[in-house]
Amino acid sequence: MQDNPNSALQREVAQLMVECLNLEITADQISPDTPLYGDGLGLDSIDILEISLTISKRYGLQLRSDGADNQQIFGSLRSLCTYIAAHRTP
Repeated sequence: MQDNPNSALQREVAQLMVECLNLEITADQISPDTPLYGDGLGLDSIDILEISLTISKRYGLQLRSDGADNQQIFGSLRSLCTYIAAHRTP
């Protein structure tokens, strides 16, 4: 089975989320396709803001709290990592 090129990034970002938000789960328990908002992981807008700040610092990209694409970007761990991979600075 071939490893998804974003799987290492997904593990890293999941770990950042666990540490940033003091979640009571491990990074391995965050499925790539589980919704981050609401019924999925259960994050709210304040949680997403905290994650945005952490990711912006870590990967050198700008995530705006009022961004029109935020619902899509933060739809799941997979979509967030796809965005990071496409926009981060080397």
